[in-house]
Amino acid sequence: MARKTLKGKVAVVTGGGSGIGRACAIRLAEDEAAVAIWDLNGEGAAETAKMITEAGGTALALTVNAADKAAIKAAADQTRAKLGAIAIIVNNAGITGFVPFLEMSEEVFDRMTSINLRGPFLVLKEVIPDMLAAGWGRIINITSSSIQTGAPGMAHYVSAKSGLLGMTKALAVEFADKGITANTVPPGFIDTPMLRGSPVDVDAYSAQQLMKRPGRPEELAAAVAYLASVDAGYITGQTISCNGGRYMGSA
Repeated sequence: MARKTLKGKVAVVTGGGSGIGRACAIRLAEDEAAVAIWDLNGEGAAETAKMITEAGGTALALTVNAADKAAIKAAADQTRAKLGAIAIIVNNAGITGFVPFLEMSEEVFDRMTSINLRGPFLVLKEVIPDMLAAGWGRIINITSSSIQTGAPGMAHYVSAKSGLLGMTKALAVEFADKGITANTVPPGFIDTPMLRGSPVDVDAYSAQQLMKRPGRPEELAAAVAYLASVDAGYITGQTISCNGGRYMGSA
């Protein structure tokens, strides 16, 4: 029996120019989706697209601010023109930061929620009509394990990502009978450029984890690929945590 693939489907990965987003874009391309990489870092997006096309896949790199309504619409229009209607969205673009709560300004809080919550809202508003027209769609929002455990100095980040989880569940209910699924994948301790650029001591923190190592972006991408697959058509409103067993006795 022929293997079910994503051939003929168009996927958009925001923040696909590096780290988790790059791994997701490459994995979806391996599963035969045509992939549009949207990233504020145009060079990173182009590099991801090059990796895909050199491996025989189909990719489009676009420099996009995934928190700007006009930029999102322009990118979606270009994606449709070059690849076709959008069937899969991986909302991965985002920022992080550490600020003690009592020192957190309204501006810092607003910027975090604007990018990490309002941005995905704008992206989804743009792409869901394509899915409704096709009667098929996959929404996969990258959240964070911190929404389940909390994190000191990250009230703004945890709030935004928690809001994205709530939005995902609401969309899962609203579009369940339209052929559209909506799920989340919260990364645990994943070794990415963003993590390496944070104040976290990666090696010391890894030693506290059950598996004694950080996760790899490719491991999280595998969960994303499953939720994007034809086989996951009866899974919606769910969370697949990629965290190495974080909740079973680790820090």
